[in-house]
Amino acid sequence: MQTVTTFSNHDLRDEIKAYWSARAETFDSQPGHEIFSEAERAAWHALFRRHIGDGDGREALDLACGTAVVSHLLDDLGFRVTGMDWAEPMLERARAKARARGRAIRFLMGDAENTMELDDSYDVITNRHLVWTLVDPLSAFREWHRLLRPGGRLLIVDGDFVNPGLVAHLARRVSRWLTSAGNAQNGPSTEALAETHQGILSRVYFSGGARAEAVVDLLRQAGFETITIDTDMRAIHRTQKKNFGFLKGLERATQHRYAICAEKNAAD
Repeated sequence: MQTVTTFSNHDLRDEIKAYWSARAETFDSQPGHEIFSEAERAAWHALFRRHIGDGDGREALDLACGTAVVSHLLDDLGFRVTGMDWAEPMLERARAKARARGRAIRFLMGDAENTMELDDSYDVITNRHLVWTLVDPLSAFREWHRLLRPGGRLLIVDGDFVNPGLVAHLARRVSRWLTSAGNAQNGPSTEALAETHQGILSRVYFSGGARAEAVVDLLRQAGFETITIDTDMRAIHRTQKKNFGFLKGLERATQHRYAICAEKNAAD
């Protein structure tokens, strides 16, 4: 009799949680995760201001906050920030970073797809590199819509990391060859973590790549309106380039990366 192996969503979520817990130790040492210059910080501030404006005391929820890189950007802009993550090692580093800066950022352990927060709790919700990992993005987007106050905005920063263009594909192949030769530049720090990453990527909803248009379609189904796709990430990539090797920088600059801003109807 043939044996069929199946994976439940619960199992996959556990694997995702364990993966990011394992990545916490080196997360802030990697370009593209932590911010390594004031020029890069300013470029991120400009992107955020373009879509969600200055905080002026408004409440923001940073989902899958990790070590709180985006949470601190929001704090810089004057938001009252709550960072949420389900990996305790990430939250430990996030809390330590906030203490070191003397910032009053609130941190919660929670699942971005089922936050347990109250309806209409936040003016802004952000996340970076979360959407590609979602098991059920439509359900997650409905959850985020529920959490936003009428007129509130969601800002997603993500990309398609599965389908590189020709230039990015060639750069990735050479970069992987160099990595196998012992010259790793960025990303999972061990072969085992890299294999886990690929295993997760093959089983999430956006296993074929999180294209912006597909994300927008689900956001509309979840009730969001006035949705903008912003693919102009050049200012951020320019400031990051010096921290990457040439090939890795070329790959990132030619990937389909984007920010999506979606608004909850003021009448909802």
